[in-house]
Parts: sequence; C-alpha cells; structure tokens
Amino acid sequence: MRLALLPVLLAGVAGSAAPAAPAKDPLAGRVAGAPVDCVDQARIMGPDIIDNRTILYRQSLKRIWRNDLEGTCPGLRPTATLIVEVFGSQLCRNDRFRAQEPGSIIPGPYCRLGKFTPYDLPTK
Repeated sequence: MRLALLPVLLAGVAGSAAPAAPAKDPLAGRVAGAPVDCVDQARIMGPDIIDNRTILYRQSLKRIWRNDLEGTCPGLRPTATLIVEVFGSQLCRNDRFRAQEPGSIIPGPYCRLGKFTPYDLPTK
C-alpha cells in the first residue's frame, strides 16, 4: 500500500483586500459522460474539493473528472489536504482517504471515493 498526500491548490491569494468573486462553476458548458470506477492517477491533477461530497480532478483542458463520494465526508473542506490510500496506479471507487486541515496533527475519519464521471468540453 502506498499513501499519497494530495494537497489542494488554492485559487485565491491570501491577504487580498478585495472581496472574493463568486467561484465560477468549473463544469459549466461541459458534457457529462458515463461514470467509471477508476482513473489513472498519473493522468490527473488535483484534487479540488468542492464540498463534503464532491471532489474534482483535472485531466486536461478538455476533461475534468467529478467524484461524488459514497457519502458525506466530515471535515472535507476546500482547505484540506487529502491523505489517500492508493493501491496500484489508479484511484478507484471505494478507495479510502482522510482529510486533514492545515495546522492539525490528526486527520479526520476515513471516507470513500465514489464513481468518477468525466466532464468534457463539447466538440465543435
């Protein structure tokens, strides 16, 4: 078993005096495909935590993978770091992970990944 620490990339700049603009929906204008159980970890970037049930992984400018967790995950917030138990080279449905907040020494409870749904830009 190999543990992977997947830090979340923050889009904003800390200490900015301007009010934060509403977040743009990263899936807007994209078309959902058929969900799959696993994705190749080497081909994705992320995670981007949306809420306590939804995580996004970017594969390319064209494709974003949305993972809808098997249930809600306490402590899963956009500022968290995911500690994922990876078996092999893929992230798969039912793989376990824990969320850890910055400054915390104890990660949260185990949560499980759900199916991965591809969202692609429409072809012209």
